[in-house]
Amino acid sequence: MSIVKRLPWISLVLVLLSYSTLGWVLLETKVPKFVWLVVVPAVLLLVASLTTPLSLVAKYFSILFKSNLRTFAVAVLGAFLFFLMLAWFRLFLDSLLIISAAILARIDFQVSGFKEGQAFLITSIVSLTGMALGAAMYMAFLHYIRF
Repeated sequence: MSIVKRLPWISLVLVLLSYSTLGWVLLETKVPKFVWLVVVPAVLLLVASLTTPLSLVAKYFSILFKSNLRTFAVAVLGAFLFFLMLAWFRLFLDSLLIISAAILARIDFQVSGFKEGQAFLITSIVSLTGMALGAAMYMAFLHYIRF
């Protein structure tokens, strides 16, 4: 079967749309250029963390809980992140949408029989394309409004 037929198109469209909203919002809020340089590796890190095998993730999480001090630090960090979630609920919901779409794509890639590298590459391309598409749509919309 062709790779194009095996692709999980519905979840990839959801990833594209969710990341296009991120690109739209970043351009709309007029963030500095270095923020874009931080967001792109963060997106790639998110996609990479979702495409790694579960055993590797469990190995890294076991490192965090080897001592009482580390466990306490993780608990304090978790409480702080919970506070941020409540304080910036809108940002949390947007982030949750992006993460959920990426997880759905990961599950669909796994069911379709793709390897981790293939899933990472395709999801990364779709994610970064979505961000660029969202920014381009905002620029086109802004140009249309001015005329």
